[in-house]
Amino acid sequence: MAGEFQSREERRKKLQQSKGKKQVKKKPSSIVKKIFLSLVALGIIGILAGVGTFAYLVKDTPKLDPKLLKDPISSKVLDKDGELISEVGSENREYVNYKEIPKLVEDAVLAVEDVRFYKHHGLDPIRLAGAVVANFREGFGSEGASTITQQVIKNSFLTPEKTLKRKVQEAWMAYQLEQKYTKHQIFEMYVNKVFVSENSHGLATAAKIYYGKPLNELTLPEAAQLAGMPQSPNNYNPFDHPDLAEKRRNIVLMLMEQHGYITKEEMKEAQSTPVTATLVKEEERVRDEKPYDSFVDAVIDEVEAQGDFDIFSDGLTIHTTLDKNAQLYVNTILNTDEVINYPDANFQAGIALIDTKTGEIRAIGGGRNQDVKRGFNYAIDTRRQPGSTIKPVLDYGPAIEYLNWGTYQTIDDKPIKYSTGQEFGNWDNKYMGPMSMRTALALSRNTPAVQALQQVGLEKAKEFAINIGIPLKEIFESYAIGGFGGKTVGVSPLQMAGAFSAFGNNGMYTKPYAVKKIELRDGTVLDTAPESKLAMKDSTAFMVTDMLKSVMVSPGTGTTAKVPGLPIAGKTGTTNYTADELKKWNIASGRVVPDAWFTGYTTNYTASVWTGYAERKTPIQPGDDQKIAQLIFKNLMAYVSKDIKTSDFPMPDSVQKVRVEKGSKPPALASEFTPDSEVIIEYAVKGHAPKTVSEKYNKIAAPVNPNAIYDPGKNVVTLTWDYPNPDNGKVQYEVTVTDGTTPNTSTVSDRVVTLQNPTPGTKYSISIVAIIDGKRSDPATTTVDIPLPQQNGQDEGNGNRNGNGNGAGNGNGNGNGNGNGEEDDGGEEDGNAPVTTEPGSGNGNGKNNGNGNTNSNS
Repeated sequence: MAGEFQSREERRKKLQQSKGKKQVKKKPSSIVKKIFLSLVALGIIGILAGVGTFAYLVKDTPKLDPKLLKDPISSKVLDKDGELISEVGSENREYVNYKEIPKLVEDAVLAVEDVRFYKHHGLDPIRLAGAVVANFREGFGSEGASTITQQVIKNSFLTPEKTLKRKVQEAWMAYQLEQKYTKHQIFEMYVNKVFVSENSHGLATAAKIYYGKPLNELTLPEAAQLAGMPQSPNNYNPFDHPDLAEKRRNIVLMLMEQHGYITKEEMKEAQSTPVTATLVKEEERVRDEKPYDSFVDAVIDEVEAQGDFDIFSDGLTIHTTLDKNAQLYVNTILNTDEVINYPDANFQAGIALIDTKTGEIRAIGGGRNQDVKRGFNYAIDTRRQPGSTIKPVLDYGPAIEYLNWGTYQTIDDKPIKYSTGQEFGNWDNKYMGPMSMRTALALSRNTPAVQALQQVGLEKAKEFAINIGIPLKEIFESYAIGGFGGKTVGVSPLQMAGAFSAFGNNGMYTKPYAVKKIELRDGTVLDTAPESKLAMKDSTAFMVTDMLKSVMVSPGTGTTAKVPGLPIAGKTGTTNYTADELKKWNIASGRVVPDAWFTGYTTNYTASVWTGYAERKTPIQPGDDQKIAQLIFKNLMAYVSKDIKTSDFPMPDSVQKVRVEKGSKPPALASEFTPDSEVIIEYAVKGHAPKTVSEKYNKIAAPVNPNAIYDPGKNVVTLTWDYPNPDNGKVQYEVTVTDGTTPNTSTVSDRVVTLQNPTPGTKYSISIVAIIDGKRSDPATTTVDIPLPQQNGQDEGNGNRNGNGNGAGNGNGNGNGNGNGEEDDGGEEDGNAPVTTEPGSGNGNGKNNGNGNTNSNS
């Protein structure tokens, strides 16, 4: 069977042999014809479609406006009310003609941006392919794909969006540009148009800013450094990022050598020169400062993060969230002595003020006495340990969210260790015993915070923090009290403000933002506001907030930040030096700290304030200096709240009030017998309130048959009672005797009490309470009257006392005689009635004598 299979060539040869040596051409079949015609038709359709698509994409292409070719378009920055606050872009530009551009500078630019510039017609396929290879070989960013002509078009006319339409329009306009202008003119446009940071455009401007010299005096390393800046001007700014600038410069030098503009020796010599060697000295630099620059910092960062935008030359209209009045007041707080008395000029502060409900940034305080534009922003760039301000975020918030703890949860402030065995303690090196979670937070106790984190679990706590904008890369138990380290070196005031605003906004988190929308030159509007998300239950948000309100009330740690009349929740925070740091930096021991924070919020505003020094090794001294963060918060919050209504934080339906017995562990509801002094009113997640009612103060059986008997002969009162005690338990009795004014209490074990020498004519009230194991009974009560003593004295009189009437003795005695007989001075009184023991006095010598009774009423 195998011999039956033949190749196509073998079959062809056999066919030819059967017909003779002469080959005969075979006509295409009808199927082949159809395929060929179809391919031709598709090709024609494809060409027509391509032409049509091209025509459609370029129909809205802007015209080549000569003015736009020369001048970059600055971007307008508007505040929350649509008013202009700043123009970011071409304010500083020194123009230079092509003839004034040194060959050295031109070579550097061509090497890094477009080495075939003088050979192509606006588009360079070889350049595109070479850029791909170079990026793989030398690293990303070593060479771009756009020609200089395309970059001029992009920077002059088009939006920076990376779409097919924009790229086609860019290519079409680059071709047109090449037809209308010479290469030298186009190169001149590029050199004068590029943004070079420092709010400036043009390489001639850059030469003056960074080296204090004209363009034609630049050295090779200086020219290479400036030529490399346009790719990422702010990142390659040698003032702010000399390390990145030097790497970029060296890439330019390498490309110059690779393309033959310089020798290898020249390259190596230039690369060995530090990029900072010839920069203008810091004290001689002129930096453009404006009142909203700290806020504009945030705007620039957000615009750059949105995509391929150049805020400095794209002519954008940027709608922001800025409150101008708030920002100007923040500037006053930081840069004058009108509000805060700072210890010295080097003391720093970073302030972030945002809208609690929306996350919109209202003001940014980037630092005090800032001399550097777009320099370090202490509100945004700071990464410092948060201290105790992190406790609601990592400890108590997660405990409520995941464990359903109530604000009454009892935690023992006692000496403990981390799970690693490492010791730590409270800021005052004291321990206060069992206390509620609210009290632990208000007093900023450390050991309860760590215990809360341990019970929640590290991963749950980390998840909670990330959900409200704290970017933890790892977590350890020391983070519970703000001791960040390792990969997570710290947080910024803006991040902390965002996290706390979620507590004030019913658990909804919105990443703080400064840019609401960006309007492009073609009218396109991009909505850039971030979406809000539910980060925690509203019960968690409310209960954390209510506990943080206790921080503001004595003995809480945040009383200095309190604004009278405003419902505010907030948290203090300070950090500590390690023993090694104290030794390393020769810091005197004492209560000095490297950082002091305050973060707080109302229903309208959230503010976070960090204070300290640029270098951690400079400590904040004890006393008022460590309260400056609170004072800044207080003054700022009072200012922005003065003309608006600030409502209190509403309790959601998911929360219920509970009466809890103080110190009960596990938490128990107060009973009807719990003394008011031992009851705390707290909050619980609905459905998770304590089910058990405390029996600590439940009533036991009361004493019975209380009996008080007065013995006139001994002048004592004997009190007795009975008590039913079937279990023969140890009983004590609290006996309280009062004469109507002053109570006298004593505790006895026997059921007999003797009252010595009671006051005649006094009525005593007596209360007896039984006590067993701390439980108290209702009182058993009785009373006893102490009579006045009987009269034993003599009546006075010179005559007879007769009749049945009431006779009065007229002597000095106090008694009144009353009887039927006669009073005889010399006789004795005989009768059946007792004689009062109260003495009477008179002038007579005789005694009463009669058959009647003599009564003394006095």
